Amino acid sequence: MSIDIKVVETKKELKTFVKFPHKLYKGNPYWVPQLIAEDMEIFNKEKNPALETAEIKLFLAYKDGKLAGRVAAILSHAANKKYNTKNLRFGWFDSIEDYEVAEALLRSVETWGKELGMESMTGPHGFTDLDPEGMLIEGYDQLPTIAVYYNYPYYPEYVSKYGFEKEIDWIEFKGFPPYDTGMPEKLLRIAEKLKKRSSLHILKFKKKSEIKPLIGKLFHLIDEAFDEIYGSVPITEKQVRYYVTKYFPMVNKDLLKVVANKEGEPVGFILALPSLSKGFQKAKGKLLPFGWFHILRAAARKDNKIVDLYLAGILKKYRGMGADLMLLLALAESIMERKFDWVESNPELETNTKIHGQWKHFRTENHKRRRLFRKKIEIK
Repeated sequence: MSIDIKVVETKKELKTFVKFPHKLYKGNPYWVPQLIAEDMEIFNKEKNPALETAEIKLFLAYKDGKLAGRVAAILSHAANKKYNTKNLRFGWFDSIEDYEVAEALLRSVETWGKELGMESMTGPHGFTDLDPEGMLIEGYDQLPTIAVYYNYPYYPEYVSKYGFEKEIDWIEFKGFPPYDTGMPEKLLRIAEKLKKRSSLHILKFKKKSEIKPLIGKLFHLIDEAFDEIYGSVPITEKQVRYYVTKYFPMVNKDLLKVVANKEGEPVGFILALPSLSKGFQKAKGKLLPFGWFHILRAAARKDNKIVDLYLAGILKKYRGMGADLMLLLALAESIMERKFDWVESNPELETNTKIHGQWKHFRTENHKRRRLFRKKIEIK
């Protein structure tokens, strides 16, 4: 038996790289396929501005001539400059249940790291915090959101065996709206005091078109709000435009809450969406001919009782002024009006105690955990 590693060089090979999980996870009820066309754009220098500050090398593994795995190696100049490190990232890691295949892929990443003079490697993560990050280590029987990847239980076993150790974890929650008890009185009293003494207010949107002029500002807000979060990478103006084009069609005006100052400028926001996971599963990675229908239908169906939290951030200047509570209550009101059964938090860093504190007012269940791994590169 032999394992061959091939570097992706052609568009055909890139499509093979992108489509491999569709074969590996076929029939798995917990896997949510990404859109093939969007994944192709991620690795296209002409489409993804993140590649202006990063270099990539994509590897495919073949065992006895059959496709068996993939991995992306990412040299993020932006991240290494920000943190003054010599680190190589890896992401988009998938392998059949065969340690030798996983080992060959990870060794290929490490070998490139040595050639570049890197001192460490971390993963799985992507170019920015807006790419999927973290390897699932708990919650294999839970449906993911479209913002993360699913993986088999043998993945963390294989990377640990290769020599990786824990760097940091993300945790995920189910949060249950308080239909029986109503919103906590303590929160309502605090909110009422804030309204009287604060110049901050929640923006109201009658039409989705009213949101579009704000989207670019919200992504710039993310850049500042995420600055102190582990592993965050600055995003450029081109990346802002790229993300606006990519994500605006999915925004739901009733589940985007924006807090503004007295001048009407956004200083914080929280974005949620009805779960699109089932829609993405039915689309099977394709928008045409019926993929868009399945995804849009998932967002609009009244029997879709799960809502996913995606992004939230508050400018540093306005923290501690109650903006977070205002956003939470505004979103909770809309969620309860729609009568969602529960809220999916998406990954939150285990060290982010401030965001965890928001959940303490509600009944929650910690049902998933993801891990970022680190390995020292031995230069010989």
